[in-house]
Amino acid sequence: MRDETIAIHGGYTPDSTRAVAVPIYQTVAHDFIDAEHAGAVLDLEVPGFHYNRINNPTNDVLEKRIAALEGGTAGLVVSSGMAAVSYAVLTVATAGSNFVVAPQLYGATFTYFAHVLPTLGIEVRFAPDDRADSIAALIDGATCAVFCESIGNPAGNVVDLEAVAAVAHRAGVPLIVDNTVATPLMLKPISHGADVVVHSLTKFVGGHGTTLGGAIVDGGTFPWAEHAERFPLFNQPEPAFHDVVFARDFPERPFTVRARSVQLRNTGATLSPLAAFQLLQGLETMSVRLDRHESNARAVADYLAGDPRVEWVSFVGFPDHPYYDLAQRYLKGRVPSIITFGAVGGYQAGLDFFDALLLFKRLLNLGDAKSLAIHPASTTHRQLSDAERAAAGIRPETIRLSIGLEHIDDLIEDLDQALAKATARSAGTA
Repeated sequence: MRDETIAIHGGYTPDSTRAVAVPIYQTVAHDFIDAEHAGAVLDLEVPGFHYNRINNPTNDVLEKRIAALEGGTAGLVVSSGMAAVSYAVLTVATAGSNFVVAPQLYGATFTYFAHVLPTLGIEVRFAPDDRADSIAALIDGATCAVFCESIGNPAGNVVDLEAVAAVAHRAGVPLIVDNTVATPLMLKPISHGADVVVHSLTKFVGGHGTTLGGAIVDGGTFPWAEHAERFPLFNQPEPAFHDVVFARDFPERPFTVRARSVQLRNTGATLSPLAAFQLLQGLETMSVRLDRHESNARAVADYLAGDPRVEWVSFVGFPDHPYYDLAQRYLKGRVPSIITFGAVGGYQAGLDFFDALLLFKRLLNLGDAKSLAIHPASTTHRQLSDAERAAAGIRPETIRLSIGLEHIDDLIEDLDQALAKATARSAGTA
């Protein structure tokens, strides 16, 4: 099936009720057939649903659908995008290990890496930029993974995934890619060498700003057993789960099985069945929404680029954008509906523009049917130092726009009035 069809039908076969919509299995647990069946399910000898902190039939459809869209072997859905990032890291990292990161990251991800993981004894090495050779220089014998966002949020950089995957694999470590901004309909990292993909389903997949969710997709590509000394978590018996050896016993999907059995089972960032159902509704229409997101984004970017009150615009659809060639290569001519720009007047102009918006919603989110705006330096990235913000691609005046589905004329009218107010101060007319 093609992507548009998978997004509607993937992973679901109606049960005896023949319900066309995926049912919401709002239950805490599932009845075992007998003691033998219970033991086999709990020992992972046979598949089965048992306790909904760990798995659920509604969630299972969402997991299969996301995995199919990404070209992976299995999926795991959790309560938020940050839970997906955390579980992906903690599934492979332990105290004393390190992982190497491209610096253009979502603010909460940067903070988690820079300030939370070190308290667990996990070192995070931020590369100076997203180039493969910059990342390669930081990998050593204690490195457990390389991590990047396929399209940085909000920097808008497009990572050369094949080059980064090559240096990671040459060193014997997996590449983990956050594909939230691109979505699997625009870019499939696994086909370009990624081993694990994470998502905030809260964004474009859900699409309506109603439901939190995250996902991890196992590419089934990394040879864990060939690197047994570096990755004992995958190659030695797991005492917390019946001495299973993940690389041996689940060779096609060891990463998601370990993430579910160790991280989700024991720390419980579970996605509710109702949330999974709501995310499935959003996923069904994502292909249609992305087209409108993109056409509106192109029109807004053109408007901003031609306005003298705007000092700069960063939009990967412009031929002079530094990542334009990579976008053409990896996104096949498509563009994400994320635009960053700076109004004339610096930091204060950014604040004034943000405050003056009427139709655009001032939110931390992106990928919504509604158009959204944020001033990262005073919100999502406010805890970062000036140097850290610069490394993440954030200037003092940066505004990130997530372009929604409204009529384009209404969006431009709102931008126009907000720019007039934002630049009045610098023009001396405030």
